[in-house]
Amino acid sequence: MAGPSGVERVKAESRGLRGAIASELADDTSPQVTEATYGLLKFHGTYEQHDRDTATALKQAGREKDWQFMVRVRIPAGRLTAAQYLALDHLAARHGNGTLRVTTRQTIQFHGIAKRDLRDTIAFIDHTLLTTFATCGDVARNVMATPAPVKDRVHGMLEESARMLSSALLPRTRAHHAIFIAGQDDGADGEDEPLYGPTYLPRKFKIGLAHPADNSIDVLANDLGLVAEVEGGAISGWIVCVGGGHGMTHNKPRTYPRLASPVGRVDHADLLTAVEAVVKLARDFGDRTDRKRARLKYVVDDFGADWVKDRLAERFGRRMDDPPPLPRFTIPDHLGWHAEGDGRWWLGLPVPSGRIADTEGARLMSALRSVIARFDLSPILTPQQDILLSGVREEEKATVEAMLRTAGIAFAEDRSPLARWALACPALPTCGLALTEAERVREPMVAALEAVLHRHGLEGERISVRITGCPNGCARPYAGDIGIVGRMPGFYALYVGGDFEGTRLSFKLADKVAEAGIAAALAPLFARFAAEREAGEGFGDFCHRLGRDALLASDPAKLAAD
Repeated sequence: MAGPSGVERVKAESRGLRGAIASELADDTSPQVTEATYGLLKFHGTYEQHDRDTATALKQAGREKDWQFMVRVRIPAGRLTAAQYLALDHLAARHGNGTLRVTTRQTIQFHGIAKRDLRDTIAFIDHTLLTTFATCGDVARNVMATPAPVKDRVHGMLEESARMLSSALLPRTRAHHAIFIAGQDDGADGEDEPLYGPTYLPRKFKIGLAHPADNSIDVLANDLGLVAEVEGGAISGWIVCVGGGHGMTHNKPRTYPRLASPVGRVDHADLLTAVEAVVKLARDFGDRTDRKRARLKYVVDDFGADWVKDRLAERFGRRMDDPPPLPRFTIPDHLGWHAEGDGRWWLGLPVPSGRIADTEGARLMSALRSVIARFDLSPILTPQQDILLSGVREEEKATVEAMLRTAGIAFAEDRSPLARWALACPALPTCGLALTEAERVREPMVAALEAVLHRHGLEGERISVRITGCPNGCARPYAGDIGIVGRMPGFYALYVGGDFEGTRLSFKLADKVAEAGIAAALAPLFARFAAEREAGEGFGDFCHRLGRDALLASDPAKLAAD
């Protein structure tokens, strides 16, 4: 039997995630860190990266790569105060690349942080009463929740539950405070971790909480998805779904995307105990020899649902109630103006690829800074990489909108449905895993697809497109209507057949389709969809009904199929 992976050994010897982080950050003779420190820094919310655009030229010139760090913030349910957002905006200019990046997990990422600025960057974030701790690494990461800031008890409980779980699931080690706040290694041998244990989890662990009427978080894509049951205007309980996750590796059939399976139902009062039970299940049975198969989804498939329920009962204290059938999920549109229910409004603004920046055509970063500061608005980050400006008074609406439009900001009505629902991961030039582009090809790829839809009278159709630069699935490409997954430089695998509501996985239609050929490959499918769809049928539903063979027969010459 294989022994623990090298990562497991590093965690075991890290003294509670301390390792040599403090001494290596203090070493100004190198812009890099060692491999062991690279792995431990993830737990503290940062990845070492390099600018892949400049790497070849620098190597040819005999110079060091442009090493830099990505820093991610822990923002449960995507909720920020005005002061917190403005502090992050300031930090982007001070230490980052001048932009903020909204992720598909309702957080903010900074790119372009130099090693010499890493400690100050993380300390600054902690002083805003946010943290970067446990946003990466083998722990429970940022807790997602339905984003709409509706002022009723149900939505309030969703936000409260996300915040409670986020706090309860933080590791107990004082390493983060010692290294990044106090500024030195405290010399401790490591604290007791009653939930995680000395080597933490075998792999990352993702949690999402959703109201059935708003599954914008893709709740079943999480290791642990919690679906709210509502009774009498409040959340009475939760359907516990385990084993979701999108990460996979091309040509490795033992790795695959999976949707979470309902395994139980618990009262709201037992939420934390139930969550801890699932985390312990992942801790105790996840594969610590092969990180590609270390996620909870493989435990569920390898051992089966009945075994999972029995092991959860041992950790929960009793057997959970049998889960009811999952309710029907819907996904509302959060963009535009919406009443919050207390006399105030929120304005949902589209943020293409989640990149908040000032460009020649639109000064989004400056405009958001101005309206948030002037009107003390509370931003909410959505799983669609957009931003909701909440707390707008009735008498402020016209001024807020005028300020944004003057800055050239595109509103929801200025974008097609396809553009509004398209996601893309950062990919090149910062992500070390990217096989090809995603964020930087989103706009031309969406435009090409829009042109095809227009030819078939489908321009008003709500279709979700998710683009990733690799198969790890950060933009959730295996759910939704269309997944475009990086295969090799300039080429993508094409997935269809999921559903807009996030309850069914897509299947691979084609492999190694050239970037310029994506729209042409989908054109015959759009033509058949326009002619043959059933009443109320979405594009993903149509593809699922016809199946892969029938779709390939639409025009096989345009598909580079397996």
